[in-house]
Amino acid sequence: MSSPEHAQHSHSGAAHSGHGHGHDHDHDHGHGHHHHALPADHNAAFAIAIALNVVFVAVEFTYGFIAHSTALLADAGHNLSDVLGLLLAWGAAVLARRQPSGRYTYGLRSSSILAALANALLLMIACGGIAWEAIQRFSQPAQVNSMTVIVVAAIGIAINGLSAWLFVKGSKDDLNIRGAFLHMAGDAAVSLAVVIGAFVMLGTGWFWIDALLSLVIVAVILLSTWSLLRDAIRLALSAVPASIDLPTVEGFLLALPGVSAVQDLHIWGMSTTEAALTAHLVMQGGHPGDPFLADIAEQLTERYGIGHTTIQVQQIATGQGCMLK
Repeated sequence: MSSPEHAQHSHSGAAHSGHGHGHDHDHDHGHGHHHHALPADHNAAFAIAIALNVVFVAVEFTYGFIAHSTALLADAGHNLSDVLGLLLAWGAAVLARRQPSGRYTYGLRSSSILAALANALLLMIACGGIAWEAIQRFSQPAQVNSMTVIVVAAIGIAINGLSAWLFVKGSKDDLNIRGAFLHMAGDAAVSLAVVIGAFVMLGTGWFWIDALLSLVIVAVILLSTWSLLRDAIRLALSAVPASIDLPTVEGFLLALPGVSAVQDLHIWGMSTTEAALTAHLVMQGGHPGDPFLADIAEQLTERYGIGHTTIQVQQIATGQGCMLK
């Protein structure tokens, strides 16, 4: 993460339209921004992973036909879907760094959420294809050149393992990077299953084992992908990010000196790495001054990872609340 840049503004006696709400106010506001950009090493990670996997997909398709291996062909198709997923994730990361404009006042940060959702769906589709191929093989096991399969799939483990390692650093903090990591880790696991199956087939001739291992790997990938899909859908629906507890943030705001009530509190994900907050603070003593609002924004960033805040101060609780309620 890059160091956040902080800006604080206070407006007095100006109408303010809240994010996503249709009500105007004539009070004081505090507005804080902490922007985050994709680290440069992630750009390098995307470039290296995509280049390696494009070459490997071509090699795997070629030797899949030569060795008459449906396992290699299926794995190549899975890798190809992951290359497309990586391109989506990288494109979204670049778009997320676009500056706000007159029409897109938040920039294009939310494109990272759409890419994470697309990545999860691609993984689901790839798993469906692998599962279908495995089921087909139970009834019609194919004889393949096992040694060729072992060598090619082993190369796949190395390439996909390296690609997954490149995304480990950001996989905990960025849903999009996590999707890329899951793609590459899943590919490495599938290649490992192909190697194991090829060794067993080489020694026993039990070709159905390859199909069984493929189904086990599909189940593992689906379990990991489900959490990615769930989190992406929640962010797309402007839910509170999983890393933030709404009652805890509300309690923090209520405990501030001079605050008697908190109204219209909303927290949502602007991207896979950034969160925003809007709130009305009822302070009977009046506006506490810009330094007070600046400190709130700073603490919200440090404690809860909320980098974009809009705070309105009012002396009397309106009792009306947000029009969404």
